[in-house]
Amino acid sequence: MQRGGATAIVFPRQQLPAAREVLRFFALLMFLSFLAIGCRREDSERLTSTKIHQVTQELAKAASDAEPNPTVIRIRRSRGGNLPDELRIQLRGDAQAADRVRQSLSAVATRNRLTVDAETANGDSSRIILRSAGVPTHRIEIVFQSAQQSAASENLPAGNGRLAILIDDLGSDRKAADAIFALHVPITVSVLPFHEHSQEIAQEAGKHACEVMLHLPMQSMANETPEHEELRPGLSQAEVDQVVSKMLEELPQADGVNNHQGSEATANSALMNELMATLRDAGVFYVDSRTTAATVAYETAKREGVRTAFRNVPFLDDVQEKTAVKRQLQIAIRGAKDKGEAIAIGHPHPETLQALREMLPEVKRQGVRLVLVSDLVH
Repeated sequence: MQRGGATAIVFPRQQLPAAREVLRFFALLMFLSFLAIGCRREDSERLTSTKIHQVTQELAKAASDAEPNPTVIRIRRSRGGNLPDELRIQLRGDAQAADRVRQSLSAVATRNRLTVDAETANGDSSRIILRSAGVPTHRIEIVFQSAQQSAASENLPAGNGRLAILIDDLGSDRKAADAIFALHVPITVSVLPFHEHSQEIAQEAGKHACEVMLHLPMQSMANETPEHEELRPGLSQAEVDQVVSKMLEELPQADGVNNHQGSEATANSALMNELMATLRDAGVFYVDSRTTAATVAYETAKREGVRTAFRNVPFLDDVQEKTAVKRQLQIAIRGAKDKGEAIAIGHPHPETLQALREMLPEVKRQGVRLVLVSDLVH
């Protein structure tokens, strides 16, 4: 039948029930199609992992620009799964400093089409969650410390040095790790991956305000006692990515990396270029243990935009004797005072840990403040 130029479809009365079923079926198909289109649009709008990491760097830079000194910003990028990137921003100053940082973070979120959950406060800290298409992408913690609180907590005259003590080779001896934690001072532990107690030591460190780094195995010139898997010259960029990513996934608590051995590897420019590209993308810092005078690791890290530092005082325990270690600790204290900051590296030998226990009062007496390694990377 045709009315006004339009064609109408008329079903015989006996066919009406079947026709209704057909119409319902087509209506359901249309609904599902619209739903699928909406889901695809939401997926396309959701940030990729790479983009999330880029935004993380934008957020860190915005916070630093808004309140550059003395703001401490720590980044922990998600490694696999759907976990969000994490930023911890420590502020010292007046209340306006926190407001400036919040405004800068909000601007970055708006620019990247992220929604911002209502801020939750807990004492002197607050937490902000950013989302893309409803999925959390960033968890930001802002810790506010007034100038008065900072001075009281440090209790040090201006100009005194900072000393970071880094203990390498953790992973096999749980008792040694417990002895470090029992010191109750800021200490950074560098953990070898895939050892018997590697994961539990890294997990436990956070409960004792200790920092975790990945002690990344690298080839040495003498090739003494190599790890099962290590970085060595000749690896491709893809192979370096695979090795380092697997080790960081083993120790997700690690915010930074330093080399285990590596006198051969850290002197190889091509390998260090590949490594620093991987570390930059992973959002972790690098500390050059300086196991060889020919190392190019620190300069490469700086050039590639990786936050970095290097051991700038002698190793604490090349001689495994308590008196010798105490002598080296005194050199480290003097280095921190003369240079303003120092990174000292030791190992979990009983003699080293006993020397640390006995020397901690001397560190305080000389007005040097113990800090984490991440406080000294630039």
